[in-house]
Amino acid sequence: MNFIKKFAVVAVSAALLANVSHADINVGVIFSLTGPAASLGNETRKSIDLMPTTLGKEKVNFMVMDDATDPTNAVKNARKLIGENNVDVLFGPNLTSGGVAIADVANEKKVPLLSQAPIEVAPEKLKWTFRVEPLAEIMVGRCVADMKAKGAKTVAFIGFSDPWGELLLKALNKTAEAAGIKVVAVERFGRTDNSVTAQALKIVTARPDAVFVGGAGTPAVMPHSTLRDRGYTGPVYHSHAVANKDFLRVGGKAIEGARLAVAPVLVAEQLPDTHPNKKSALAFLALLEKKYGPDSRSTFAGASWDGWVILEHALTGALKTAKPGTDEFREAVRNGLENTKKVVGANGTYTTSATDHGGYDPASAVLIEVSNGKWKYVN
Repeated sequence: MNFIKKFAVVAVSAALLANVSHADINVGVIFSLTGPAASLGNETRKSIDLMPTTLGKEKVNFMVMDDATDPTNAVKNARKLIGENNVDVLFGPNLTSGGVAIADVANEKKVPLLSQAPIEVAPEKLKWTFRVEPLAEIMVGRCVADMKAKGAKTVAFIGFSDPWGELLLKALNKTAEAAGIKVVAVERFGRTDNSVTAQALKIVTARPDAVFVGGAGTPAVMPHSTLRDRGYTGPVYHSHAVANKDFLRVGGKAIEGARLAVAPVLVAEQLPDTHPNKKSALAFLALLEKKYGPDSRSTFAGASWDGWVILEHALTGALKTAKPGTDEFREAVRNGLENTKKVVGANGTYTTSATDHGGYDPASAVLIEVSNGKWKYVN
């Protein structure tokens, strides 16, 4: 009788363990597929089609929604994905303002958010919020270091009048001060503005040694070209959020010489063999260009791919302890994301902790410039 009871207990336990990991994993994806940030969102979305649809024995469902470059829509999408689709993790968005807004939902509903935008949140909102993209300070700081090497003593800023522009200005102020470079002018413009002539004239009048354009995608072309039209001949730097082929196409000759710090995937073949991410970047590009063709690369596609590389580690660990679709599984995924250790991706290397939910290694970033309509590795 005791043997029968023991056998029954073992059988029930085995059945429970088998059920723990046998359910669909739902990933709620939110990108800006229409609107002013669509050129970035559609690049970020590319990698979704390269991601595996199974993990072990479990099916992985990627549920993609468009926030139309609107933080309000991003929040609506997040609530729908959690409430109706019971997602285990929120993936995206590519828009900083949308990411900050979704962070509130992630913390309220206790669903991990892995943002493709370099968002910063208050300490009390950090628990459920993670990011793939490096903080603006890392990338802007790389540009400032180049300004200093070129002998610049002053810099002007012209950027978006939104949270992304604010993040970039904050990063410029901090890194420029540390480098002994004075910010002599600050101008703003909207993502959908048709002219920045007045702002450009004020910057030209300030006579800065360099200009930093705090924009993203194709809207960042306008201030650069307007500055050139108004006679500014000094170096112009951009944020890493312009690093896609549409920026090159729209900018044309007007943006020749533009410099920016980016993830290594954009110039993978040009990297020295000693660069820690070259091998992973080339492997990712082989997958991407097989599906989308030559010249389809972008750091935004690389960011979402690295997001999956990081998430895969967290999901694999979570499956050992809980069943997808449950609070326990989401908590386990969160714990996994918080304990990422030297994960090497196409865009960078990541190590997270309880106080750092991004963990991007600054050594991964590289400086590039626009040369003959293409990206050229500088250092």
